[in-house]
Amino acid sequence: MKNPLLLQLSNFAKQPQFKRQGGLCVALIITERAQHKGLPLDPGKLVTHKGGQVEGLGKAGVQAILARHGIMRTLAEEGGRTSRGSIDNMRLYVNLLNSLDAPVDLDAIEKFWVKRVYEFFAGKPFRFHADAALSVRAAVRKVLDQAHERQSKLPGSRHEGAMLQHLVGAKLDIVMGKGKITHHSASEADEAEGRAGDFILGDVAIHVTTHPSEALVAKCARNLAAGLRPLIITTTKKTSFADTLAEQANISSRLDVLDIEQFLAANLYERALFSAKNHLPRTTELLTRYNELIEAHETDPSLKIEIAGQ
Repeated sequence: MKNPLLLQLSNFAKQPQFKRQGGLCVALIITERAQHKGLPLDPGKLVTHKGGQVEGLGKAGVQAILARHGIMRTLAEEGGRTSRGSIDNMRLYVNLLNSLDAPVDLDAIEKFWVKRVYEFFAGKPFRFHADAALSVRAAVRKVLDQAHERQSKLPGSRHEGAMLQHLVGAKLDIVMGKGKITHHSASEADEAEGRAGDFILGDVAIHVTTHPSEALVAKCARNLAAGLRPLIITTTKKTSFADTLAEQANISSRLDVLDIEQFLAANLYERALFSAKNHLPRTTELLTRYNELIEAHETDPSLKIEIAGQ
C-alpha cells in the first residue's frame, strides 16, 4: 500500500503553485526549518520583521539544500523571495506539516521535494511529432522513446510507465466516455492493494506495464480465478517476454498481451475513419485527454505531451 505520508504529500503537491519554482523553494526551506525547530511550526514566526517575506527564503538557503542532494543547478535566482504568493504558500504548507500524524519523517519529506525539483528540471513537455511522413505507430514510438530516454537520466523516476498508463487511460475515456473509468497516479498503480488491475472494464482487468513480471502474471492468474479476463498492455520490446511468462504459468491461451503502439495506432486509425486528414484531430483529442489526466493525477507537469509540427 502506498506510504500514507507520501500520499498526503503527493495530493498536496498537485496544487499548481507547488509545481513552480516559488512553491518548491518554500517547501524546501520550511521543511528544513521544521527539521531544526521541530513540529508544530508557528507560521507567524516564519516571516521577516516587516512581514513581507518568508524568513530564510532565498537562493543561498535553497541551493544549500539542493547541494546536499547533488543538485548544483539553480532552482530560482531569488530563491523564491520575490514570489508574490510565498507567504500564502508557506502558511498552506505549514498547515499540512502541522496536520501530519507524529512521528513525522522530515528527511523523507525533504527527499520528496528534492525529487519534485528533479522533475521540474526535467521540465519540458514531451513532443508528439505530427509528421505526415511518419506512420502512426512510428509517431507513437517516438514519444514513448522520449519518456524512456528521460527516465534513464533520472534514476528512480517513472516517466515511461506514467506515460503508458495515462495514454491507455485517455484512450479508454474516449472510447467509453469520461466518468466511466477510475484513474490513479502511476506511482500508486503498482503498489495499491485490493485492485484487480490498473483499469477494470466490465469483466476485463487491464494491466499497463513497462516491465512484465512473474508477479504480474500471477496476478493475471488470480484475475482468471475471480472470473475476470486479464489483458496486459506493454511496450513493443516486452510483449514477447510477457507471452513467455504467460506460457510458463500455463495461462497463455487465456491472457492477451498487446503492444502499446498497436493498441493506440489501431484506435487512431479507426476513429479517423482511415482518412489521413482526420489523423491529427483524433490524435489531438487523445493527447488533450492525456494531458488532463496528468494534470489531475500526477505532480510532474513535464509528463504532458505537446503536438509539434501543427
